[in-house]
Amino acid sequence: MRLLIALTSLLSLTACSSWQPDAEDIVPVPADRVLAYQQPVEHSGEVVVTRDFGWRGGGCYIALMIDRELAARVHVGEVVRLQVPAGQRIVSIGTDPLDDTLCGKLRLRREKLAQVEAGQTLEYRIIVDNQIGFDIVPQEP
Repeated sequence: MRLLIALTSLLSLTACSSWQPDAEDIVPVPADRVLAYQQPVEHSGEVVVTRDFGWRGGGCYIALMIDRELAARVHVGEVVRLQVPAGQRIVSIGTDPLDDTLCGKLRLRREKLAQVEAGQTLEYRIIVDNQIGFDIVPQEP
């Protein structure tokens, strides 16, 4: 019985973490949910963001923002490519302001400072961690 309780406890802790999708399982964010940074800009770089799979928050869109401007609404297993001007940019995630369901009532804000160089591609992942919840982290090569 104790073994069953220990295994159940361990499973409940790991069930909330997200996992990185395989390349063939990733789909682009539909065009109607990409709201900014789609047009190429002179001296721009590209920011690519992929959202992990996971149960926690799986029914909700996450707002992806560049310089605190809503750029896309991202669901699990989706990727978005944004053309952003070179320079220091704030890449962040938050609660989807266009969502009027319970998901839109939550509180979330995670920000990263990114130095975007012209012609450069920066890659990030939206993850869920058991300790800190949602976060946006640089993609490891």
